[in-house]
Amino acid sequence: MLELLNPTIAFDAIRDFLAAGGQVLVVIMFTTAFMWALIIERLLYWSGAHASVSKRAARAWAARDDHQTWYAHAVRERLISEAMQEASRNNNVIRALVAVTPLLGLLGTVTGMVQVFDVMAVTGSSNARLMAAGISKATIPTMAGLVASLSGLIFINAFDRNVQKAQHKIGDSLLIKSDHSFVDHI
Repeated sequence: MLELLNPTIAFDAIRDFLAAGGQVLVVIMFTTAFMWALIIERLLYWSGAHASVSKRAARAWAARDDHQTWYAHAVRERLISEAMQEASRNNNVIRALVAVTPLLGLLGTVTGMVQVFDVMAVTGSSNARLMAAGISKATIPTMAGLVASLSGLIFINAFDRNVQKAQHKIGDSLLIKSDHSFVDHI
């Protein structure tokens, strides 16, 4: 296991794994790398940048003198909307990639099985050694697509929960100041 820390051995293992899985596995690898780059970006956002976005919205609301008019309510809704737009940036892309990776795995299954049937048609037999490459090209991409999808699914659900919580928290922080001047006139 420690030999995998050697870059040469690790690179050879990855190369062999990609060769066993076929071209579809390479597509899954790049798709997963892109999905994880977006997940890391969102993790960085939630670990630091979201607080400044919330504070900026709260400062903009607090700087307003008017909190009662229709226009003030529209400004409040805009501030909340802008903060939520920033909080949910790239979530739909991650969600789409989570949906695409198992489909790419299924494509790998189909292409691997086509290779198995091609070997059977050419050789006229069902020699297990000849079909092994096609079977690995059928199963490895399926596994990789499902693993990639599940790993992304965990994070996209967490990000969606964070967006919901943030929306309520920002909405609560931008409270409408009550104007008691009407009560004073009664």
